[in-house]
Amino acid sequence: MDRGLSAGRPAAPPAREEDRHGAAYGLLAYGIWGLFPLYFAALAPAGAWEILSHRILWTLLLCAVVLLVRRDLGWARQLWRRPRLGLGVTAAALLIAVNWVVYVAAVLGGHTTEAALGYFLNPIVTVALGVFVLRERLRPLQWAAVAIGAAAGVYLGVAAGSVPVIALTLAMSFGLYGLVKKKVGVSLQAMHSLAAETAVLAPIAAVMLVVLTARGETTFTTEGAAHTALLVAAGAATAAPLLLFAGAARRVPLVTIGLLQFITPVLQLLCGVLVLDEHLSGTRWVGFGIVWLALALLTVDSVRNLPGRTRPELVDAAP
Repeated sequence: MDRGLSAGRPAAPPAREEDRHGAAYGLLAYGIWGLFPLYFAALAPAGAWEILSHRILWTLLLCAVVLLVRRDLGWARQLWRRPRLGLGVTAAALLIAVNWVVYVAAVLGGHTTEAALGYFLNPIVTVALGVFVLRERLRPLQWAAVAIGAAAGVYLGVAAGSVPVIALTLAMSFGLYGLVKKKVGVSLQAMHSLAAETAVLAPIAAVMLVVLTARGETTFTTEGAAHTALLVAAGAATAAPLLLFAGAARRVPLVTIGLLQFITPVLQLLCGVLVLDEHLSGTRWVGFGIVWLALALLTVDSVRNLPGRTRPELVDAAP
């Protein structure tokens, strides 16, 4: 007998149950990404390049173990048979490496709030790339959001007396990463894509670790067992939210994913201000407010133009 009926109440419709599961997966994924500043801060005194190297190598090892256990390696042949896909994976790997190292360096350097600004700007950058690179047409609210987002960037640069390099680098690198994925085509599952991209970066990561070790600038074996374990855990910390996101994206509408994605930069901002004791000037708060106005317009536009239960493309990596 069905459990819902036996308990005296009807069972939840399958679609509604899927939505609940998908929303839970999405909350977990974006929540983990949002708490990354605390994780990377805990890895000090390791530097950004050492953390990047360990993140790449342990993620690749984790992916390799999972794929070997599943006997799921046949997909790799298409990387050799389709040069365009292989080049796309390589370009995506380099872009996400830039994103990762700049993000970690920002957190370790006390610029978590600027990193959060970068991820608030990312949806606006993505829309702009769609216009100027893919020649997509925008609706009026989307144009307004892009214009307001650009105004926010100009305001922050003028008011602070310098360009917000960290925020713009994070927004552009992740936006371009998504663009490369779209141009190449979503031909790989999330785990396959992560494995391929970290495999491209693994030789560079290994060389970086050798160089850092020769210069006496590694901390893997010098800061105790807990520190070593945290560096090893970088693989799971990278893969787990990605797989949760993939599970969410298959189950909930695009607009839900669009709303959930703001959890990450909000948590990053809170981590920077409330936990890591970063000061956010009044000028920067005004800049954030302008960006949030642009994001509100994008959200309203997405809700108004939601075509049923459209699923998003999977963006296979994040902070």
